[in-house]
Amino acid sequence: MDWNGVRAPSLADFERLADEAFQRLPEAFRARCEGLIIRVEDFPDDEVAAEMELESPFDLLGLYQGISHVDRSVMEPAHMPDMVFLYRRPMLDYWAEYDEPLEGLIAHVLIHEIGHHMGLSDDDMHAIEEAAGLE
Repeated sequence: MDWNGVRAPSLADFERLADEAFQRLPEAFRARCEGLIIRVEDFPDDEVAAEMELESPFDLLGLYQGISHVDRSVMEPAHMPDMVFLYRRPMLDYWAEYDEPLEGLIAHVLIHEIGHHMGLSDDDMHAIEEAAGLE
């Protein structure tokens, strides 16, 4: 393979891959994500790193911020939109170390960040990955 001109996937590439993975998820799962914002950034910001007590910014592949479906109440005032952050540089580092397709890694992190905060079990999330053909 000629490696000249080959570059690491950009933030825009990650956004496209995350969107493609999201579109392949079962409709019932996506419907529960109404209003969800998916952002790709190189690293978690300093506030997140401090709050999560990260030893390195490479320690976090993704993050959900919002109020989980399990903890929501109709009596609550409006809240900030639910957001999933996918961190490009830590994922690239992980991808370089393990034999896993990048598209699969992005989809896995996306599903797990959404799923954990929907109160889904690991088995539920595995089933969603399988239904979307991401296994």
